[in-house]
Amino acid sequence: MNEDPLLQFAVATPGVDRPSLRDFARQLSLRLAGGRPFCCRITSDKEVRALNLLFLGQDRPTDVLSFPSGSGIGPLGDIAIAFPYARRQALALGHSPDLELRVLLLHGVLHLLGYDHENDRGRMRRAEECWRARFGLPHSLTGRTRRSGGGR
Repeated sequence: MNEDPLLQFAVATPGVDRPSLRDFARQLSLRLAGGRPFCCRITSDKEVRALNLLFLGQDRPTDVLSFPSGSGIGPLGDIAIAFPYARRQALALGHSPDLELRVLLLHGVLHLLGYDHENDRGRMRRAEECWRARFGLPHSLTGRTRRSGGGR
């Protein structure tokens, strides 16, 4: 497919190079997802919290949510990223919001592809580490939570 992944920016994103992030999303689509597009909405903590409650029954904020299409053809599905949450994480980890969005996009696309770090005995963590290294990203999201003892 020649469709580009669609990034929707619903909030201001200081510190983010939007054209470069769009290119990164295209690279994820081409190299990781076999050319299948996806849609990612970069939005507020409030919107992601509402989605988390509506779809997962969890009334709490989170950084990234993925909604696979469930189809083996066409678009992979949708991703929602809470930019303020991601910006706080980036600050705590000592890197840019732009870099944090890339880590979250990679994590979200892996979920769209069917990976599930809560139930796959490390399969997603290994895939995320491999792709993280290929794209020159810092520690993967699943690697972070594993080291900190947190769950996602």
